[in-house]
Amino acid sequence: MKRFHVHVSVPALDDAIRFYSALFAAEPTVRKTDYAKWMLDDPRVNFAISQRGAEPGLNHLGIQVESDAELHEMQQRLQATESAYVEEQGAACCYARSDKYWSNDPVGIAWETYHTLDTIPMFNEAAEAGGCCVPGAAAPIAAPTPRAAASCCGTASAAKSSCC
Repeated sequence: MKRFHVHVSVPALDDAIRFYSALFAAEPTVRKTDYAKWMLDDPRVNFAISQRGAEPGLNHLGIQVESDAELHEMQQRLQATESAYVEEQGAACCYARSDKYWSNDPVGIAWETYHTLDTIPMFNEAAEAGGCCVPGAAAPIAAPTPRAAASCCGTASAAKSSCC
């Protein structure tokens, strides 16, 4: 079985560990002084791309649930992060109508938690074209300037052989 991998650089490891532990309802399976990793079987991954005028790169991350009960559980997890979140009921976005919650992790990456209710024939119902439907309160912070590839895990040889 394959497992999707996402690696996010953070400025404050402990803050990020608290946020993600609450969001995933699990402690890291690996924790070092400069690194933490969660090996999760739930959620599975829904990966989407779009070309709608937004800044290229990570737009947002999310967790799609299959029921109102799971969405309520995710709302409770968001509350446990002690971060602000935005609720949207019946939101029309990405060719779907969904109930959802948006929040930002400690570095400003937007997170969407949602239950898809139905498909719709348009990207969204807003008159303006543009990026995805991330609400202003949960808009991602601009990405930092990319670092050299060798900085991932210390040296170019380390990056080639076993980077994270």
